[in-house]
Amino acid sequence: MNIRPLADRVVIKMLEAEETTKSGIILAGSAKEKPQLAEIVAAGPGGIFDGKEVGEMVVKVGDKVLMSKYAGTEVKVDGTEYTILRQSDILAIVD
Repeated sequence: MNIRPLADRVVIKMLEAEETTKSGIILAGSAKEKPQLAEIVAAGPGGIFDGKEVGEMVVKVGDKVLMSKYAGTEVKVDGTEYTILRQSDILAIVD
């Protein structure tokens, strides 16, 4: 199955959070924060932004991005978890 987002939405796959702290402490699964770093796997064509103007997408497939912590809708397709969110929920592109 293939996911094709509409308008200004993107499909992202979350990247794994680090399992150890900077001091070397290994975190249990329940102690880890939700990761905010993700990779874009599909992007819509663009559309209406903030309800008034038509614009193009700034992000593209393959970009690594930082997103709002609890943004988007989580979906599972063919056993893989993805999140679908609006481009405006993306905070930054990571180089």
